[in-house]
Amino acid sequence: MRKIKASSNYLKNQTRKNLAKATLCILILFGLLFAVLYRAITTLSWDLLNWIGLAFLIVPLVAFYYYLRKYRIFNGGWTGEKQVAQHLNKTLNDDYYLINDLYLREGGGDIDHVVLAPGGIFVLETKNWSGNVTCSGDEWQRRGKRNFNSSPSRQVKRNAQKIQHIIDCSQTLRSMGIWVEGIVVLTNRSASVQLNNPAVPILKLQQLPEYISSKGGSRRFSRDQLEAIAKEITKQKA
Repeated sequence: MRKIKASSNYLKNQTRKNLAKATLCILILFGLLFAVLYRAITTLSWDLLNWIGLAFLIVPLVAFYYYLRKYRIFNGGWTGEKQVAQHLNKTLNDDYYLINDLYLREGGGDIDHVVLAPGGIFVLETKNWSGNVTCSGDEWQRRGKRNFNSSPSRQVKRNAQKIQHIIDCSQTLRSMGIWVEGIVVLTNRSASVQLNNPAVPILKLQQLPEYISSKGGSRRFSRDQLEAIAKEITKQKA
């Protein structure tokens, strides 16, 4: 599989940024704790100022858990995207092209992956979710997650429409009959998935290469045509 560099490194940057912030918070926490204890030892007393110092420890402690939670979320997403890229690279040959972490100028978030295949174009939304996952149409639920309102299928449909729009706006590409399909990919092996008429294909990572290679009609795109499509798409990146 051939990779086309278009990475915005969004998840990677967010993972490192939140890890750095969590680390800074824990350093501030221990710094304040040391200052309070040092004052108590040197003065041989425990007064109101010491209690105030202890109260201030709550601020970096709460901030630490906030940034740690965000780090885990972004790191999980980054891990899932790396798994998809590595698995496709191992299982698909050089007739296929892969664009990772594409951020378009029009905004709306990044697109995890775009696969350019001889049979068509696939836009992937990757989720590294664990536990019980249920999808009915475009509605998703995760057991144990309150106020859960994420819909990867709606997201991937929007992203597929963006890629289709880029193709349709190109005088060179619009006549080629290129179709774009969105797929939600679940990378965590421990995920248990229940599907009820999902709006888009929902696949485990291991199912993805066969699905991509088996899709498409009689019209097949050459490497030159796929490279032209990739060039047009990456021209729109932010």
